Amino acid sequence: MDRVLLVLAFLLFWLAMIALILWGWRNRQRRQQDVIGELPAVPADLGPVLVPPCTGLYVGSTIAPSWQNRIAVGDLGHRATGTLTRYEAGILLERTGESAVFAPTESLRAIRTERGLAGKVMTRDGLLVIRWELPTGTEIDTGFRADDKSVYPAWVDRHDTTPDDGPGDTDEKETA
Repeated sequence: MDRVLLVLAFLLFWLAMIALILWGWRNRQRRQQDVIGELPAVPADLGPVLVPPCTGLYVGSTIAPSWQNRIAVGDLGHRATGTLTRYEAGILLERTGESAVFAPTESLRAIRTERGLAGKVMTRDGLLVIRWELPTGTEIDTGFRADDKSVYPAWVDRHDTTPDDGPGDTDEKETA
């Protein structure tokens, strides 16, 4: 009888933890809804391809400059495999099982490599991070881990970069 009660207490504890996680995620979605707003639609004509498509993993998007403030609105918080392509009109991230994410060229602020984003931490320059501005005026960072990291220079070289705001080594950065 004691074992049964112990197992039931353990299961009840884990169910309560899962319920708290879901409650927190829903509250985050409500807090971020106005800041994120509607994402730009993918235009019918994207123009010529500027950087060829690369496959990989969409790791998430965060509200810039925080590398850990993961966006929970819509399906932006869902990791998914996908294909990233740079067109004249902007950057298109087509995600498997999730909606496409389109960052228009005029909204792009920086493309750089990072060590981590949205709870995903890797080796140096393991992620491609695209900083862009939403129609609401909020800047976000979108992270993508390519299957072939040798494509990163083509992405970074195509756009001016800004200083690293992510989880890099503090000894490598200048201090004031």
